[in-house]
Amino acid sequence: MNLPQRATLALVAALSIAPGPASAQDTAQDTVPCGGRFSDFLDQARAESMAKGHDRATVDAFFQGIRHDPRTLAADQAQGVFQMPFVDFARHLISQNRIDNGRANLNKYASVFDRVRDEYGVSPGVLLAFWALETDFGAVQGDYNTVNSLATLAHDCRRPGLFRPQLFAAVELFEKGGLDPATTTGAWAGEIGMVQMLPQDILSNGVDGDGDGQVTLKTSAPDALLSGASMLKSLGWRANEPWLQEITLPATFDWAQTGLNHRRPVAGWKALGVAARTGDLAGDDLSASVLLPQGRNGPAFLAYPNFDVYFEWNQSFIYVTTAAYFGTRLEGAPVFDAGRPDTGLSGDQMKALQTALVARGYDVGGIDGILGEKTREAVQAEQQRLGMPADAWPTPDLLARL
Repeated sequence: MNLPQRATLALVAALSIAPGPASAQDTAQDTVPCGGRFSDFLDQARAESMAKGHDRATVDAFFQGIRHDPRTLAADQAQGVFQMPFVDFARHLISQNRIDNGRANLNKYASVFDRVRDEYGVSPGVLLAFWALETDFGAVQGDYNTVNSLATLAHDCRRPGLFRPQLFAAVELFEKGGLDPATTTGAWAGEIGMVQMLPQDILSNGVDGDGDGQVTLKTSAPDALLSGASMLKSLGWRANEPWLQEITLPATFDWAQTGLNHRRPVAGWKALGVAARTGDLAGDDLSASVLLPQGRNGPAFLAYPNFDVYFEWNQSFIYVTTAAYFGTRLEGAPVFDAGRPDTGLSGDQMKALQTALVARGYDVGGIDGILGEKTREAVQAEQQRLGMPADAWPTPDLLARL
């Protein structure tokens, strides 16, 4: 999957920024029709919907009230929160109130979380964290007309390969009675419900968790939680395995071995001095990566295979790490040791660094001022070349050298 970075609706309330698209299969952008007059675009979409087998009455009823939504496009372009470093981002998002509400919901829906664990192998903290960060446990689900947003984003030529299939999935969802084009609302990117799922994901993974014969993700917590668990499993979640764990590292550690592109069995990390900050590390044969969100002087984690699944839900490195860590907090992990990270870069400095890295032949995933995984890997390679500690955390010193 190749998804844009996104913020969540709970982040809107916490940080006054815009939410963005969740997990869905993307398509090559240059093969997808987009742009032109919006009315012509809708006519083409109507014809394609009927070609896919939907009857004219259904298609006409679905498309008759669709409007172009400039507010959706404005929200799509306002995602600067991902320039924040992990420690600041996590502290903004993980409040004691959210922890208390998470644990209260765990008790309230204990039988649902038992089903989540038994049927899908997903630990309760994982879904509780998504539920909290996506919509503040259902309190902030978005007020954008879902169909208007999907049509607007499918018409826009930035990412039609992501959103055009979602528009047609919405037609199918409407046909099945799971969406009302006039009244269904959610995030600006077409996500619906308490854990924010796109129409394709609802069609593929929607679960009637409360047994009422419908999949109602906006008002039914059992439906939303079991659907979210089903989606995680479909994305590759490995049943009853860990996802992230805070660790300690020796001062002599080889920082060039850190990052998601470096893996070895847990036994191998133990041999290099890696230890759990609390409790024990997972089984010796389980593969893992050492993750340093803010370099060698900041927090340190061991990322297990299930951590990769988070990137199928959302491609923001900062969001993924925060959501994964929050899941461990909700299951009893202590507050992470923030350490004393080296001074990082501002958004403009990050763009300057990315520009310099691109000039040296690196693919950083776009000059956006955001420290994503591709930029981290490029930074680490340059740190090694320059004889600096290769912890993938860019500093003003590295920028000056480049």
